[in-house]
Amino acid sequence: MSSISQRVLNWVGSGIAIIGIVFVAFRLHNYWGGIDLSQIAAEAWAFILGLAVLYGAANLLLALAWWHLLIHFDVQATRLWAIKIYGVSQLAKYVPGNVFHLAGRQAMGMAAGGPGKILAKTSLWELGLIAVAGLFYGWLVLPLIFPDFPSLISFFLLCGTVWGGAYLLSRIIGSPVAASFLWQIFFLAVSGGIFAALLRVIRDSLDYHIQTWLLIGGAYIVAWLAGLVTPGAPAGVGVRELILLLLLNGLVADGDLLRAVLLGRLITIAGDFLFFVAAFLIPAKFCVLEKKYG
Repeated sequence: MSSISQRVLNWVGSGIAIIGIVFVAFRLHNYWGGIDLSQIAAEAWAFILGLAVLYGAANLLLALAWWHLLIHFDVQATRLWAIKIYGVSQLAKYVPGNVFHLAGRQAMGMAAGGPGKILAKTSLWELGLIAVAGLFYGWLVLPLIFPDFPSLISFFLLCGTVWGGAYLLSRIIGSPVAASFLWQIFFLAVSGGIFAALLRVIRDSLDYHIQTWLLIGGAYIVAWLAGLVTPGAPAGVGVRELILLLLLNGLVADGDLLRAVLLGRLITIAGDFLFFVAAFLIPAKFCVLEKKYG
């Protein structure tokens, strides 16, 4: 690739990232105005800030999942190369269209010397794997649909299908793909746990036990998946909220749930921005791509 082409791709990728920052600012402004701050104690805000930092750190799991896919396709990149490209491009998912973060990653990856076809393949594999990972968490919401279905059974079904899926991926396709899948599973678990913890902070009187955590976390992940597969919804906005209201109706009061949804959006946007900043600050000298791919 010529130096001019690399510069153009770098500008395209950087431009998409900047557009993503602008949309994130608008999102934060809109969500902030929809929250009744008077009902949230100061110590709760400190906890919410901690959840945002945790979510930002959890994005590292997704970057590592992508890095393992690069390894599977013989792209010899350092972890920090993958983390930087992934983190800087991710904010563009808030741009309407729900594909600009992928386009930005493609452009930035190619500008940094990555192979275009393989980068496109890894994006497709990433979407497919995380959709399957989210689908597996559907076991956890069965008790919400069928009240007599035991939560413990749904948890064991989740563990069994995750283990079976990872085993088959490792044996049939390759261990890096299985590792990528497991990183995505862990990310979704952290995301669901963050939302369940947020609801616990908002409503102290909510009776929380392990089944409640599983139900709320599972509902959040299923709603996240619905937003992921809905064309045109930037970061699943609107779709995920609707699914959560449907699944958790009766378990959580609508007012508490809507407040949690708005605060949850603030947490994810702030976490994504923190991860963007951390990725942007990674020194280029540590981001190495060996051009030995096939």
